[in-house]
Amino acid sequence: MLQFLKKSYPFNDDLRHNAKIIFFISLGVLAFLLIFQPIEISSFSKKEIFYLVTGLAVSTFLVLSFNLIILPSLFPKIFRNNGWNIKKEIIWNLWILLAISSSDFMFYSKLFGVFDINFNDIVKIILLGVLPVAVLIIINQERLLKAHLKSAQQLNKKLIESKQQKEKFINFESDYKKDKLIIKLNSLILIKSADNYIEVYYESNGLVKKQMIRTTLQKAQELIHEYDFIVRCHRTFIVNINRIDEIQGNSQGYKLFFKNIDFPAIVSQKYINEFSKLI
Repeated sequence: MLQFLKKSYPFNDDLRHNAKIIFFISLGVLAFLLIFQPIEISSFSKKEIFYLVTGLAVSTFLVLSFNLIILPSLFPKIFRNNGWNIKKEIIWNLWILLAISSSDFMFYSKLFGVFDINFNDIVKIILLGVLPVAVLIIINQERLLKAHLKSAQQLNKKLIESKQQKEKFINFESDYKKDKLIIKLNSLILIKSADNYIEVYYESNGLVKKQMIRTTLQKAQELIHEYDFIVRCHRTFIVNINRIDEIQGNSQGYKLFFKNIDFPAIVSQKYINEFSKLI
């Protein structure tokens, strides 16, 4: 139970959104008092009814404004999201309930006198404080639901994009048609320049294969320029950073090692900064 209370819980620190909530909750309290009349007002004069209804709505407005806008603005470290949890959220809502009920009670007793308040009036005043707190909780749950749905949609979008990316193919065109090679994008390990040819190393059925194609490394780079995980790292190498098994440093730059390939790819000084940003 104690561990559950320590679970992270996002605090609603959107002050503009909170200002709208406060305004509409206060209007709701005003309408609720006029329509349902939870506090007996039939014996009151119109002036007393006006003061009572307006005063309780204003009381709710001021308490919510102080707690949802002023306090988080003055003490942002206390209300920061990464330090907020379920226990704090429960205590916070109970505090708001106590603050609203106390404010309403003081206003009511100031208007009609403390000795004219009976037990039923106290219960109704407390219940009147429960209303805005209940609305706050419902709105917060709705906010969390929308945030999680939006997050899930974004994750699904990324998942689809990732799957589509894995299913993409690279078509290496050769000066000789017989050297043509088509492989899956994610199967590419590295490309090495070899005079007028390039050596394409890729994985197929769990094995590393190599094919020489008569073309230039520059043309190969143009094929893969839109994929930020496949990069030029040397005048003779293009590598898939997702396939790197180990990186070693030396005075000239880095050496990149790949599984089942018996030589390292080189990262020269010219490409070190760009390469480091992508790793």
